[in-house]
Amino acid sequence: MALCDRQALCRMHRPQIRHFNSYAPALGQELGQVGTYLCQGETKGQVAGLDRHGASGACHATMSKPDLEPFWKRKTLQEMNRKEWESLCDGCAKCCLVKLEDEDTLEIEFTNVACKLLDCTSCKCMDYKNRQKHVPDCVKLSADVIDELHWMPPSCAYRLISEGKDLPDWHPLVSGEMESVVRAGMSVSGRAVPEDDINMDDICDYIVEWPKYIAD
Repeated sequence: MALCDRQALCRMHRPQIRHFNSYAPALGQELGQVGTYLCQGETKGQVAGLDRHGASGACHATMSKPDLEPFWKRKTLQEMNRKEWESLCDGCAKCCLVKLEDEDTLEIEFTNVACKLLDCTSCKCMDYKNRQKHVPDCVKLSADVIDELHWMPPSCAYRLISEGKDLPDWHPLVSGEMESVVRAGMSVSGRAVPEDDINMDDICDYIVEWPKYIAD
């Protein structure tokens, strides 16, 4: 879509533009209240919670049983247990970006404007426990609603698996480390501005393409 088309899109629908946020479930501070969870502060090369097979413990990039496929290849989202589900979130925080939807075509445009509760460096929610008091339209991600959320980023593991695709090499469950998300350019960290820092009337000036990409 050309820049002029983007501007026309925003002028046409500015009074009715719908913007979406979903909380990246792994970005909260408390395990047990989220749809997805990833560890904080684990040693390099490990992701806490479970391994590729769905067992508890650290996740290592090398499978101990090469003939056993990882759980995300063997199970649907509906079949996963809580730890498996939670481990799918890579913590990129793209789902916390404001998105614009053309109400005629339903086309989604991403912006680099983040939810006011997102720490744009750490990619964590700054008030996770009370997030819905501050952001009532924050959506809790679940297997029951993922197919309805057409605005989720294309690189999202939940979306990829729901579409029958595999996880990319930079995903922490494959690479074994959280840093791979940033190195692949898939993280919001350092690339977004809080919504409270801008004039939302100018939201169309913040439309970007990078959240749509999936690194190899």
